[in-house]
Amino acid sequence: MTALGIACLALAAIGCLYLLAAAWAVRATRRRGGDPRDGAGRHHAAAVPPSVTILKPLHGAEPGLFDTLATFCRQDYDGPFEIVLGLQDPADPALSVATSLRALFPDHAIRIVVDPRQHGRNRKVSNLINCAEGATGEIVVLADSDMRVGPDYLRRLVAALDRDGVGGATCLYHGVPAGTGWSRLAALGVDTHFLPGVVLGMALGLAKPCMGSTIALRRETLERIGGFAAVQDALADDYEIGAAIRGLGLAVVVPPFTIGHVSAERSARDLVAQELRWLRTIRQIDPRGHAGSLVTHPLAFALLGAALAPGPVALLLLLTTIACRLALCLAVERAFGLRAHPYWLIPVRDGLSAGLFVASFFGRDVSWRGHRYEVARSGALLPKARPDPT
Repeated sequence: MTALGIACLALAAIGCLYLLAAAWAVRATRRRGGDPRDGAGRHHAAAVPPSVTILKPLHGAEPGLFDTLATFCRQDYDGPFEIVLGLQDPADPALSVATSLRALFPDHAIRIVVDPRQHGRNRKVSNLINCAEGATGEIVVLADSDMRVGPDYLRRLVAALDRDGVGGATCLYHGVPAGTGWSRLAALGVDTHFLPGVVLGMALGLAKPCMGSTIALRRETLERIGGFAAVQDALADDYEIGAAIRGLGLAVVVPPFTIGHVSAERSARDLVAQELRWLRTIRQIDPRGHAGSLVTHPLAFALLGAALAPGPVALLLLLTTIACRLALCLAVERAFGLRAHPYWLIPVRDGLSAGLFVASFFGRDVSWRGHRYEVARSGALLPKARPDPT
């Protein structure tokens, strides 16, 4: 057995322990009814629920966009709420989807804002700045266009904000495949890599998430952090908003439920571009943590170890890594009430994740919304000279 082979097998064993710890954290979340570190503070039941403005920045007619947006209209919330659908291009096909949504829900306060003004390099944030003008809600909720929610979404978010010392709330999310094989791989990655990693990080006190899936905050809190203009050049705008809220001495909490992230990848290129952007964003935010996440890819190390140091121990460890990832997948499905994944894709997904992890260290380019950027060391977006053909 070579020294390198032994080292790879050791890393694979450590990775198995990580997977088991993540499964434990997910099961603990289920037993406790949510985030294992969320629950401090006193809840104040409001006699009259506060008004809410939901901001939805749109770009393109993503698969299932109409159904996804409709879930925000079907809210079991006693207070008034408005939905603002923002676009920057009058030729955007999402405009017809937004118009159809407003026609289907005529009794709802749905505004469509088409405004081409660009306020910074982050086009989504520019869209938010435009559609936030004239927002009337006491609470502002922003959610990415590919998020699908249940009828208790607003009620639970508002309850999470109604606690001492809380300035914002964000949501864990699970994958919802849009029907293609690539979207199934993407959803599997969310459920077996991203989601349990965040849950374990919160359980250990290592993660303080604030995610674009949902950010809810009071309007006065948004004004105190400088509004959306404060993050108009940042790639990780959600992270920066969370950091700004915490900078006020307030907490960002995670309510005990998940919402759905519609994985709409139609091709390998779509999947690679999306996930490389995520990984390179994390690398810019937390380079040490990103490098340390190599232990979350035990199958790759088990394969390398088996090639460099073949034998029964290597084979057993290889099978163990697959079994541990399957156990984690089952734990996530049971904890959050998710549909079963095609389990035979788990080794494929693990290999893909490992390859993208390696690729994330080479270059700082990202592809986003049809444009290419370079990410500065500060996390700011720098435009590339050549537009992205996708």
